[in-house]
Amino acid sequence: MAITIEHLQEIDRLLATSRADAATVASLRGLKPGVTATRCDASDMADEIPFRSYAHCDLYLLDGRDHCVRVTADPAVATGLIIAAKGASA
Repeated sequence: MAITIEHLQEIDRLLATSRADAATVASLRGLKPGVTATRCDASDMADEIPFRSYAHCDLYLLDGRDHCVRVTADPAVATGLIIAAKGASA
């Protein structure tokens, strides 16, 4: 269930101005059926490198194809999204 360039463009448009809130996560879930989306605080992702960074949040891609879920930088294998809120954006 690859995340395409078109899907990334939609994500960019949404996250460029959105806060990392429940409404944004719901919007992300609606962009591509089958791709999961969740949010957390930036401190929860301190050991990871964001795939993209926006004013109010960072975006991480998840690869859930194997037994263990892991962060990936490859949209072609991504099965989920995490947005990590920055500062008071949570």
